[in-house]
Amino acid sequence: MTTEPSTVFEPSSDTHTPRGTLHSEAARDHLWMHFTRHSVFEDHGEGGLGHSVPIITRGEGHKIWDDRGNEYIDGLSGLFVVQVGHGREELAEAAAKQAKELAFFPLWSYAHPRAIELAERLAAGAPGDLNRVFFTTGGGEAVETAWKLAKQYYKLTGKPTKHKVISRAVAYHGTPQGALSITGIPAAKEMFEPLVPGAFKVPNTNHYRAPEHLRDDEKAFGRWAADRIAEAIEFEGPDTVAAVFLEPVQNSGGCFPPPPGYFERVREICDEYDVLLVSDEVICSFGRIGSMFACDDFNYVPDIITCAKGMTSGYSPIGAMIASDRLFEPFKKGTTYFPHGYTFGGHPVSAAVAMANLDIFEREGLNQHVMDNGPKFRDTLERLLDLPIVGDVRGAGYFYGIELVKDKNTRETFNDDECERLLRGYLSKALFDAGLYCRADDRGDPVIQLAPPLIIGQPEFDDIESRLRSVLKDAEKHL
Repeated sequence: MTTEPSTVFEPSSDTHTPRGTLHSEAARDHLWMHFTRHSVFEDHGEGGLGHSVPIITRGEGHKIWDDRGNEYIDGLSGLFVVQVGHGREELAEAAAKQAKELAFFPLWSYAHPRAIELAERLAAGAPGDLNRVFFTTGGGEAVETAWKLAKQYYKLTGKPTKHKVISRAVAYHGTPQGALSITGIPAAKEMFEPLVPGAFKVPNTNHYRAPEHLRDDEKAFGRWAADRIAEAIEFEGPDTVAAVFLEPVQNSGGCFPPPPGYFERVREICDEYDVLLVSDEVICSFGRIGSMFACDDFNYVPDIITCAKGMTSGYSPIGAMIASDRLFEPFKKGTTYFPHGYTFGGHPVSAAVAMANLDIFEREGLNQHVMDNGPKFRDTLERLLDLPIVGDVRGAGYFYGIELVKDKNTRETFNDDECERLLRGYLSKALFDAGLYCRADDRGDPVIQLAPPLIIGQPEFDDIESRLRSVLKDAEKHL
């Protein structure tokens, strides 16, 4: 199946403004969009015109607008990013103020005030002894950094053969060569092989697709899934495995939450085999599940947290690896250093925006807001289970997946051709035409994913459900 994270839609027939037409043509001719099938925008001869490039021009709160003036619910927070909503002037003002004072300086043997303040704030909010913050410009870089640190840490502590990593099937951890090796989506990797060696996969926590004998006991399923990690460590050899990379709620495949006891068991396994537990929270941190860091929502303390996206609500790019004091210890003496870094890691403007963004979280109580309203969001989306095509609703906080099925009784899924017709031939365009920007995805079984800004409540939940219902009730006609 395809690995495109969001599907291309055919735009509506509304006439562009002249400027919009020029923008669309320029986008078609010069802009190389990410994870995008560009063929749909090209002319195909005999008078057949390619689709116009969709252009989003403005955002306010939980809404966005395109270049034709059409309004949409941003049901994905851009890309799991815009936690506090669009159009927050104070975040733009924080960026402008910092740019006037100090627009840029690297963290290569120097520091600047905003990076220091943000590192201190993140360390204070992280669990356990995760007190060391290494800044990047995004999530994939944070994952790459964590793997490199794990390798060097074990070399410095007398265990040089520990270099391998374990992650889960269908999980997405980024596009750099190391992070892509950790990623568990074969089709996303095949064009870029050979990748960094040493990455191995175990089953994920998709309880809806659990072995049949475990479907009635979620805790037993969690124990089974966690024990596959121990099995993989034993198979590869404990003296060769450095880290386990897990998202608190797995994104790719459609929002798999951890079963009860899962992370408790994983923590035990990592401790037993001296393997680092990396909580990849690029999506799940900063209130997406509820707490500032989602490992707190599921009661485990990792050795490393990787994060990005919601740290600034997308108003400026930044990411981070937050490591335990234990992992930093070897770097405090002698000539030892971490030979790794990024020009724009901890950028002063981004750090200032992150501080202002976290101020909004505190002032408006967004973490508690998600904890209070996340169950209501689930209840609202579960109304869709009365539709024949909706097999499962799963997730946590403000992060949910709706799995679509061919047969609800047998849980039969769609084949590749049916997925193509359903997701790209119908759903993606229909959802957008219904005024809802979200993700229709088939990395795994076909799902619709929702991760709206954290500022919304029941009226917006109802609106999202209504728009989904209007589209999904006709979906089977388009197979």
